[in-house]
Amino acid sequence: MDANTIFLLGAIVVGFIVLSIFFTFVPLGLWISALAAGVKIGIFTLVGMRLRGVIPRRVVAPLVKARKAGLELSTNQLESHYLAGGNVDRVVDALIAAHRANIEIDFKRAAAIDLAGRNVLEAVQMSVNPKVIETPWIAGVALDGIEVKAKARITVRANIDRLVGGAGEETIIARVGEGVVSTIGSADKHKAVLENPDLISTTVLDKGLDAGTAFEMLSIDIADVDIGKNIGAELQTDQAEADKKIAQAKAEERRAMAVASEQEMKARVEEMRAKVTEAEAEVPQAMAEALRSGNIGVMDYMNLQNVMADTGMRESIGKVTQGEDQNDNDDGQQRP
Repeated sequence: MDANTIFLLGAIVVGFIVLSIFFTFVPLGLWISALAAGVKIGIFTLVGMRLRGVIPRRVVAPLVKARKAGLELSTNQLESHYLAGGNVDRVVDALIAAHRANIEIDFKRAAAIDLAGRNVLEAVQMSVNPKVIETPWIAGVALDGIEVKAKARITVRANIDRLVGGAGEETIIARVGEGVVSTIGSADKHKAVLENPDLISTTVLDKGLDAGTAFEMLSIDIADVDIGKNIGAELQTDQAEADKKIAQAKAEERRAMAVASEQEMKARVEEMRAKVTEAEAEVPQAMAEALRSGNIGVMDYMNLQNVMADTGMRESIGKVTQGEDQNDNDDGQQRP
């Protein structure tokens, strides 16, 4: 192989490498497609996107789509939104849908909604086709103590002006639940709610519960109504049970106090008996001392003994007589 052939092969390899690097940084096919679609964009602009870390197709394809839909968007707008972390394709689709539905929204607002974390395309679609949000079972208690459960369907439409900073679906469901509970609770009887379920939807809808949210509430429809527990009866039963326990506790307290008082009285009686026994034990000693000292005579002592004997005899006779009377009464009751 001569030198010319080697030089030619080397030139071909170098040319291939140069062309590969060129087409890597210069999306020539994308540039041609953009020109064919009527979008004028410079080849160096596409190279600059590569250098700035932007995938040219992520910007050029939505730009072509927007121009074909009649929207005037610039490359700088789409590129800046891409660099900010937004979804360029979804924003352009939302702008096209809003343009077709005659909804006033510009690229700046759509980009802000997308960067705020909301699906701007879904919001535009919801503005055209309202969404139905179904609540779980909501329980309320009427004034007669009967629990009423209701399930509502809320028809909402996205409010483009309040998408940034507006509350979401959870707030709508919570506010509607609060309104349903309040309406059921203000009803005199649960039958009134069952007969007129539209009373709930009318009352809740008139309260303007969509204020400060990202939605406009169109209607509230009661899908189902059911009867729950008799809360009033359960509360009365629980109250009666509590009152019974309180009364039992107070009665037990009084019984304990009575037992303590009885025990204290018995202790006092025993104490008094002990003192009497102690005093009686001192009587013979006092009598002996009185005899020795001459304060009483022998006849006085004998008379005292006679009196005590007579007293004991009378007590014995009284006990016998009382026992006979009791036996007579028992016989009279048995044999009338």
